[in-house]
Amino acid sequence: MVTSKPTSKPHKFADHNNNISEFSTAQHLTPSARMFSNHNHSTISLGATTETTRKFLVPARNTIQGHRSGTSFSSESLESICNAHIKPHTRGDVRWDAINSVAKGNDLNLSHFRLLKRVGYGDIGSVYLVELKGSKTFFAMKVMDKESLASRNKLLRARTEREILELLDHPFLPTLYSYFETNKYYCLVMEFCSSGSLHSLRLKQPNKHFTEEATRFYCSEILLALEYLHMLGIVYRDLKPENVLVRDEGHIMLSDFDLSLRCSVNPTLVKSSSAHESSNGPSGGILNDEQAIHGCRQPSSFFPHILPSKRNHKSKSDFGLMVGGCLPELMAEPTNVRSMSFVGTHEYLAPEIIRGEGHGSAVDWWTFGIFLYELLHGITPFKGAGNKATLFNVVGQPLRFPEKPTVSKVAKDLIQGLLVKEPKTRYAYKRGATEIKQHPFFHGVNWALVRSATPPIIPEPLDFSKYGRKAKYSPMDKKIADIVASDKSKHTRPNPSYEDFEYF
Repeated sequence: MVTSKPTSKPHKFADHNNNISEFSTAQHLTPSARMFSNHNHSTISLGATTETTRKFLVPARNTIQGHRSGTSFSSESLESICNAHIKPHTRGDVRWDAINSVAKGNDLNLSHFRLLKRVGYGDIGSVYLVELKGSKTFFAMKVMDKESLASRNKLLRARTEREILELLDHPFLPTLYSYFETNKYYCLVMEFCSSGSLHSLRLKQPNKHFTEEATRFYCSEILLALEYLHMLGIVYRDLKPENVLVRDEGHIMLSDFDLSLRCSVNPTLVKSSSAHESSNGPSGGILNDEQAIHGCRQPSSFFPHILPSKRNHKSKSDFGLMVGGCLPELMAEPTNVRSMSFVGTHEYLAPEIIRGEGHGSAVDWWTFGIFLYELLHGITPFKGAGNKATLFNVVGQPLRFPEKPTVSKVAKDLIQGLLVKEPKTRYAYKRGATEIKQHPFFHGVNWALVRSATPPIIPEPLDFSKYGRKAKYSPMDKKIADIVASDKSKHTRPNPSYEDFEYF
């Protein structure tokens, strides 16, 4: 069986002389991973690690090499290990403590988990609620059948999702705690969101739609997640309430990245004076267009440089960066990237995807408009009697709003701007999330403190004790047993009942 070590708590970087490129990990690190603080020069730099981290990496490399005699171990598994140390948003996560306590420096594998029940399914795999043995800590494990993926030509999708998960470090995006594989399965260990999806939560609301206040809250968090993804050169392409999970405390987490497109990106500083310019006007970018890198290649994360603090340095305003007392904004829209793939959910597909014209990051702003519309109205705007009719409506029918429920003018204005059928005139085409944040619909949102805001709905806590009860076996019990048996591990038979939501 192929395994990987659990990802662990991050360390602060201090020594800029030790480069870890020999382990082929630098190109996969998050922006925060590639930066470290040199207190003597007040400088942000790249590709460095502490001696403590280095001491961890060398044994890890040796451990991996030791596996090669019995089975193949991909270099990506090592990247997962290395990424363990550079995700500050997960610092202090009790799940890391549980993993470190149980694993004790060894590889995690299927035998460390007790599979309880299937809680969701998707095109490339199923998701199970699992318990880390000896810790009373619960996770979501996505299990993908290798043979099934290969026969349907979906191995690349599975790999893309894992590579993206390894990059992520954001409050509204999932954390990949561990990755391993058996002879039959690929397994991803992630956070379990016991409250289900935003879709199931919407169906529980009066008239099956959210209030405008609740919609603003959820869309604020989704917008920040999409902005972060675009900064990494990731076009999400599959936004819908079913893919937005609700955490125990009521905040959300965007999930399911197997349809995402990875591209190179070169973030640009934009003068604040352009904040009120139309998307059709000049972007006001400080960097030249010639400096931008576009294409479907390995994404190049952005690395800001803080200059040494000296008295004779010019102020920001001397460089033309300060306009009206405002700092410049960082924007990253891989607008020139083009994919010809026909991917997504029919009701959320952008017109350019349906027409086969090629598409870029603007598809995420189209789906964001559909998402906003559905949360407010309980329906999507272009749904037809069937899939073919829906696609026809998306391309050929104008946007209409129902009389009920009543929606504010600013909400309608934002939706109308996002659901422009021509991507180049679509709202946020050039300035992305920066432009959407400044729309009146989000007036009053403190973007720096969104994670600290009180959610509009606090879900009922899930009683995990019920999963310890014995019950009759179902066909899914056999599936779970087969997964465990394939790894020749001891297991406890799970409760066969299912939650009434899809995990992704």
